[in-house]
Amino acid sequence: MTKTLQAVFDGKVLRPDEPLELEPNTHVRLTIETIDSPKSESCSFLQTARSLSLEGPPDWSARLEDYLYERKNTTSE
Repeated sequence: MTKTLQAVFDGKVLRPDEPLELEPNTHVRLTIETIDSPKSESCSFLQTARSLSLEGPPDWSARLEDYLYERKNTTSE
């Protein structure tokens, strides 16, 4: 029987992603082929922030700490 499956090496043993239809103590031959993790396209913080379509008050950046700590604006601008 030949079967291709995926597994994860946890540092000590290979853990198959799905159950194997094998009797305990069955001898097998393994061929190891690593699978590269898909690389996510990196983007800048600004690109991420823009993609979130956040809305806030116009003075958000100037009074960030006031909004974070729920302080009332005591200065009139």
